[in-house]
Amino acid sequence: MYIPASFAETDAENIREFMRRHIFAVLTSRGPSGLFASHLPLLVEDASGSKDGLFGHMARANPQWREVEGEVMAVFSGPHAYISPTWYAEEGTVPTWNYVAVHAYGVFQVLEERDALLEVLRRSVPFFEGSLPKPWVFDESAPDAEKLLKGIVGFRIEITRLEAKWKLGQNHSEARRRRVIQALSASAVEDSNAVAALMEEELKST
Repeated sequence: MYIPASFAETDAENIREFMRRHIFAVLTSRGPSGLFASHLPLLVEDASGSKDGLFGHMARANPQWREVEGEVMAVFSGPHAYISPTWYAEEGTVPTWNYVAVHAYGVFQVLEERDALLEVLRRSVPFFEGSLPKPWVFDESAPDAEKLLKGIVGFRIEITRLEAKWKLGQNHSEARRRRVIQALSASAVEDSNAVAALMEEELKST
């Protein structure tokens, strides 16, 4: 990913927290059939281990897991918004797009064994269901549990490197950025409001 120095995010915990909040990622890989991408929720492992990792599962019918060759990349996208040059209220400016994104690169490991699959589900289901008033519980002893397990493949990605881009107008003056924040905050679009909040946070940290 092209990351000018002014847009680079290097705080590891900040990056991990971003991935935890924006878990629906695009997992890309290369194999005999060429490039392949799957849209999947990926959960961040506890960083207490020797290597950071991501884990998840996909349909067994999805050919991607069988064809992975070499490094994989997971793309996590955050809020984004169009920035009009009129908001700067100064000459010599052009349109752009502000956004936040993380690329996680790593080694793909297939998890097919029953115990490994169950562990993936034991960690995933409560994460997604925990906030619901009547959470669904995966019953491992249910008659159809084995059929469900046979329909999926789990995986873990050992993260080897992270690229993080916080493109939030850092290459402009504070006055310009304040005007953009004001315009985005007044928008009815949720992503625009979210970008405004991120720009405000960025200003406070500088």
